[in-house]
Amino acid sequence: MVDRGPDSKAVITLLMDGQAAGRNWTVLKGNHDRFFHLFYDTGALNDGVLRPDLDWLHPRMGGAETLASYGITASSAKPNHTETRALIPQLHVDFMRNLPLTHRHGDLLFVHAGIKPGVPLGQQIEDDLIWIRGPFLDYEAPHPWLIVHGHTALDDPQHFGNRIDLDSGAGYGRPITSAVFEGRDCYILTGTGRRALTP
Repeated sequence: MVDRGPDSKAVITLLMDGQAAGRNWTVLKGNHDRFFHLFYDTGALNDGVLRPDLDWLHPRMGGAETLASYGITASSAKPNHTETRALIPQLHVDFMRNLPLTHRHGDLLFVHAGIKPGVPLGQQIEDDLIWIRGPFLDYEAPHPWLIVHGHTALDDPQHFGNRIDLDSGAGYGRPITSAVFEGRDCYILTGTGRRALTP
C-alpha cells in the first residue's frame, strides 16, 4: 500500500475507512508495508532481508515518498524518529502492523510474494510470504492451492498454472491490474470488459 506513489497516507486512510464502513476488503501485508511500521517502531531502515546496500529511503524503495505524504522530509539523511512518530497516526501504524499475511478462499491462496514450496501454510514464515522470489517463482509443480500473488513485477499479469502473478508494475508507473475470480478461473478487468487469464 505504501512507497513510490504520491500519497501513501491517503491509500491507508481509504483502506481503513472502507473496512470501518463495512466493506469486506481483505488487505494483505507486503514487504514495503512492513518497512513502514518497522521504521515507526524502531527507526530501522532495513528489515534484515533487504540487500544491505539498500534501505527504505533508497530511491528504489520509495520510503521517502511515504514519509513525505505525512509531511516528513526524508532524502539521503535519516529523518528524525521522534518527529516521525509525532506525525504518523498510531492508528495507521497499528493497521499496517496487524495486516494478515495470507487469505484463503476456496482453492485460492492470496499472498504478497509467494510461499516456500513444500512447507505447510501454518509453518510459513513472514520473511518468505512478503519477500520470496526464486524458490517460489522457479517451482513448477502444483501447490495445495492456486497461489495469487504480486511482489514480482511483470509487464502484464501472467498465469503460470500453479500461480498467478497480478503485479503489473504499478509501483513503476504502469497500470494496476484488477482481477475477478470464479473458482480457479481468473479474469482481468479491462476498460472494455473481462479477459480470461489462462496458463
